Amino acid sequence: MPFLGTMFLSAAPEVKLVRAFQEPFRNAVATARTCYSGSGIIADPELDERTTRIAQSIYAAGHHTTLQHAHFQFTLANVSRHFLWSFLHSHPFYNSEQVSQRYVRVKPETFAVPPLEGRCLDIYLEAVRRQQQRYEALITLLEPLVAEAYYGIFPARRKRPRNNVPRAQRDVRKKAQEMARYVLPVATFAYLYHTVSGITLLRYYRLCQEGDCPLEQRLVVGAMVEELLNFDPNYRLILEEPLEALPYEEPGAASLGPRRIDCQRAREFTAEFDAALGGLCSRLIDAKPENEPILADAVRGVLGLSRGRLSDDAAIALVLDPARNPILGETLNLTTLSKLSRALSHPSYTFRKKLSHTADSQNQRHRMTPASRPCLAAHFTGEPDYVTPPLVRRDAAAADLYRTSMEESWQAMRQLLDAGTPAEFALYLLPNATAVRFTESADLLNLHHKHAMRLCYNAQEEIWQASVEEARQISQVNPRIGRYLLPPCTLRVMAKTRPICPEGDRFCGVKVWSLKLDDYQRVI
Repeated sequence: MPFLGTMFLSAAPEVKLVRAFQEPFRNAVATARTCYSGSGIIADPELDERTTRIAQSIYAAGHHTTLQHAHFQFTLANVSRHFLWSFLHSHPFYNSEQVSQRYVRVKPETFAVPPLEGRCLDIYLEAVRRQQQRYEALITLLEPLVAEAYYGIFPARRKRPRNNVPRAQRDVRKKAQEMARYVLPVATFAYLYHTVSGITLLRYYRLCQEGDCPLEQRLVVGAMVEELLNFDPNYRLILEEPLEALPYEEPGAASLGPRRIDCQRAREFTAEFDAALGGLCSRLIDAKPENEPILADAVRGVLGLSRGRLSDDAAIALVLDPARNPILGETLNLTTLSKLSRALSHPSYTFRKKLSHTADSQNQRHRMTPASRPCLAAHFTGEPDYVTPPLVRRDAAAADLYRTSMEESWQAMRQLLDAGTPAEFALYLLPNATAVRFTESADLLNLHHKHAMRLCYNAQEEIWQASVEEARQISQVNPRIGRYLLPPCTLRVMAKTRPICPEGDRFCGVKVWSLKLDDYQRVI
């Protein structure tokens, strides 16, 4: 396999293929032949000269659905959060279950070390270890603040044991580490299950040199492909080599490559972007002017009813009011399979957003609300550019420590860049707090589901805040739609579904279903 000449100095990525179709490539050929079979289903054929020619021909023609049947489940370890955000989770066609920094404490010395040497390596290691120390210190500072807010919500939990450990102590610690993780670098390791189809894995390989961290991408994806070929060598028949990274050039202009640092250009962009946000973290910048009439017409079309028999108001309520469309009160998301609910696919909204790297790493898991996320090197201004959690701002000592950590991180990156370190490697020191600016669009069907998940008070705080802002803005332009953008507990009350909160003992402690959207507020 290629790409083995340059490696990270940290532990190599661990990639194992743990589950797959028994004979995935032969299955792809069988599905292709079945399309043209007059004698029924074709079983997995032997790969002779004829069937090999068929496989190569349909691949070259772009008929790739045959390669979507077989899926491959990998376990990955010693991969960075940077790689996950920039590459592995940047598209809709995958499933991952990864270790959570919200709930699992990060251990020292668990971070990627790019191929640096001498003074540059010393600067990098000192910076990462200092970030870990700030993380531990911030947890200690935040625990009393979290405890005060937590006991205000759950006063009875001070004495309730769970496995001989007070539940409050466990919950408070996790909430404190959730906030403290903002100072950790995106170089921090993760481990996960990752499942993709055959065609997605081939696309990974073809494009693995594109993006923020091409060396890590080549190493991990190369190992995934090697595992695939060890399992089924027949994929070599169609495997294409990776493309060279695109230069992103304008005619007559210098390269606009994603890994090129131009601090002045970045300052101009970020200032313009932030001014357009108007103090929000998510601003509605576009909505179809006829969203509500379009939705009403779609509902009438499903049911075969004229406007005289079903008004716009009644049609919108019929599809969005859980009392009339009770599947909206289900925890199993059924809307894409419901004929009536699919009418929600037609209204759409676009937002300009700014979240921390750690918040957007969760936000991007909503695969059906796609976004155009940045090349982070193109946004690097040379100065600290980050998001601060509200709880940190409430305490002077915590805020001072947090600010110091941010200044230290950017100083280390500047030192590395000044010493000639490639931006690809220096930016592994970006903290989780790094501001990520992007544009995100969604149809109402998928935005409704996202808001049902992220308006919950248990959701990550930044994504929760963005969802509150989005629901309020949609309510202003489309009030008949916006009134139904609600958290799961409120939807379940309206649908008369019990229990009201589906989270069980993870209940947030607030009767959110009795609140109006304008009254939503959180401390933790």
